[in-house]
Amino acid sequence: MKPALLVTADRAAFKGVGVGADGATIGEVVFNTAMTGYQEVLTDPSYAGQVVVMTSAHIGNYGVTAADDQAGEVAAAGMVMRSLAGTYSSWRAERSLAEELAIRGVVALAEVDTRRLTRHIRLNGAMPVAMGTDLDQAELAAMAATASPMTGQALAYRVSTRHAYTVPASAPQIGRVVAIDLGLKRDILGQLTARGLEVAVVPATTSAGEILLQNPDGVFISNGPGDPEPLTETVSTLRDLLGRVPIFGICLGHQVLGLALGATTYKLPFGHHGGNHPVRNLKTGAVAITSQNHGFAVDLWSVAPGDAPESSGLVDSSMLPAKVETSFGAVEATHQNLNDGTLEGMRAHESHAFSVQYHPEAAPGPHDATGLFDDFLDLMDHA
Repeated sequence: MKPALLVTADRAAFKGVGVGADGATIGEVVFNTAMTGYQEVLTDPSYAGQVVVMTSAHIGNYGVTAADDQAGEVAAAGMVMRSLAGTYSSWRAERSLAEELAIRGVVALAEVDTRRLTRHIRLNGAMPVAMGTDLDQAELAAMAATASPMTGQALAYRVSTRHAYTVPASAPQIGRVVAIDLGLKRDILGQLTARGLEVAVVPATTSAGEILLQNPDGVFISNGPGDPEPLTETVSTLRDLLGRVPIFGICLGHQVLGLALGATTYKLPFGHHGGNHPVRNLKTGAVAITSQNHGFAVDLWSVAPGDAPESSGLVDSSMLPAKVETSFGAVEATHQNLNDGTLEGMRAHESHAFSVQYHPEAAPGPHDATGLFDDFLDLMDHA
């Protein structure tokens, strides 16, 4: 293992050793609080352009297997960890994480003070970094200083499928949906097909007319990386679909749906990344522990008649507008993040659309919210 270094855009330096591919990489640094699921994180297209710091102390304990991949290629720009397991143990494992990183060309660092690095991100926000072997601090600092920020990047158009394809239902077929691929995870497809849905996956720039020609029972908008606001073609597509077909969006799909409904989005200081984020259902009061991976959020106050209240003390529902009026009818806030009070779900009843900011399919993470896929079935039955 070679000595390695990570340098942030504000010139903070973190020593480590290289445990993946040789060379250097740049990307926006974020931290992930999941204790397992490092392979799903690496292959989640939502992490395109990002260097992921794993806050769990030991990474790689159970090796890797192709069955856990969320896409055909590694999406993350790099990975940072405190301790890479020297051995692994799992009947499912095909090789070690170290071997996987080298084979797939991922620049990764271990023996890094991830506690200090995570605190730096929390205090100063997600920012570009450069890291790797065989480069000194000045060279890496120059690379980090010239790296593009995440804001304004239409990364979803880079990771989306180039050609439409169809995935058959894995249970007796009861319907057909079109999935707009902004960075679609395989486990999301599995949740849909296991419920008897044939899924036609289409590129992110597919028009509403092309989608409607397929006569779908519903339209799903997937997760994905980057800033939602540059995705103008997808926003236009959704505006043309609203009220004409049931719609369900997850993560970036939630944000793009929010833009289509007339709201704005904004960048979070360091995002939500991990498998332990508490979200409250504002109607029932039930709390789900959720898997999350996003750096932007929808601002429903941008289409509300009043201003957002000053936030202080514990999170409560007054931090969100209960309901707003849009050109597509009323939109209701349905879910709220209990860490920072941000919007985690919304429903446009008259337009037969709903979305959540978190990942009900998990991969990795808890399965508290998988019932949302059943809600999608109900919406298609009653629209």
